[in-house]
Amino acid sequence: MYDMFRVLMMGIFTTILTLALTPLVRLLAFKVGATDKPDKRRVNKTIMPTMGGIAIYLSFFIAIFFLQPIALSVSVPLFIAATIIVITGIIDDIKELNPKLKLLGNVAAALVIYFIAEVRMDLVSIPIFGDIHLGIFSFPITIIWILAITNATNLIDGLDGLATGVSIIALGTMAVISFFFLGGSNIPVFIMIFTLICAAVGFLPYNFYPAKIFLGDTGALFLGFMISVLSLYGLKNVTFISLIIPITILGIPITDTIYAMLRRYLNHMPISSADKHHMHHRLMSLGLTHKQTVLTIYGVALIFSLIALLFPMTTIGGTVLILVALVIGLELFVELIGLVGEDRRPLLKTLKKIANKINKRDNP
Repeated sequence: MYDMFRVLMMGIFTTILTLALTPLVRLLAFKVGATDKPDKRRVNKTIMPTMGGIAIYLSFFIAIFFLQPIALSVSVPLFIAATIIVITGIIDDIKELNPKLKLLGNVAAALVIYFIAEVRMDLVSIPIFGDIHLGIFSFPITIIWILAITNATNLIDGLDGLATGVSIIALGTMAVISFFFLGGSNIPVFIMIFTLICAAVGFLPYNFYPAKIFLGDTGALFLGFMISVLSLYGLKNVTFISLIIPITILGIPITDTIYAMLRRYLNHMPISSADKHHMHHRLMSLGLTHKQTVLTIYGVALIFSLIALLFPMTTIGGTVLILVALVIGLELFVELIGLVGEDRRPLLKTLKKIANKINKRDNP
């Protein structure tokens, strides 16, 4: 039996611990040269310390090992994998790793989760088709899931407080679903999610605009990795609903990643190349301030999260209708802000043609 009041108190202590650790990490970042210098790709105007994710990482695992009732069989493999991710991020924040080496670090952490933690997707249950055992495909699907979510979260870390806030919203939704919809067996997962939220909340005051420290690859990779792994605990035996819930919760980073890849493909650019056409860049180009852009994306992330909360309470038919509406609404939003390009707005152009035809019919 879990003492939820104690879990809550330890969560508050975790937040305080992050608040205390972050200024120390900030000093360390300056000392080791983990800084972001202003350039044409970045929005910061002064040299900013990065590597802030170390504070979240330390406070989370101090809480998991010493304060919260999490079994060592769960916490130790998770710690090993997360440490690989954090070391990869630290090196990248200090000397900018080659993308292949960064990917290698991510893969190594994912392998620990698959083989040591034994957290993986094994079975998919799809309406009409029934249960599908993944067999040998369990390995690549699990690894791809971890890598995709980890790097999608890292990709949106472009404005003060953006990746931290979006991660908190995603984790908060995961916590609600884990506690209220997935039953008592998921209480340890809920506790880990709740503890990570508390650790991230303690960092946000330093990271929100105007930021005193950035997450860096250390923090963005760590948060993305933890979200991917914690969501996997509910995806061991995947149903149609349990698969789309985390995808919907992570709608912002996933959307930004997919459309970035599409945009680069259409513009004949390497998929891994950087540009200034991500969601936050496009919103700022429309006249929103730094803070307004972050708050707007928080709002969109909350909409995704509220939609995700509907899935456990609806039928398959209702789920399909929600998904159709979500896809159409998302495409409209993407085209309105010009995420793929100012001249690539097929849905808006189609709606405009339909509207023109209606106008001609009504006004011959």
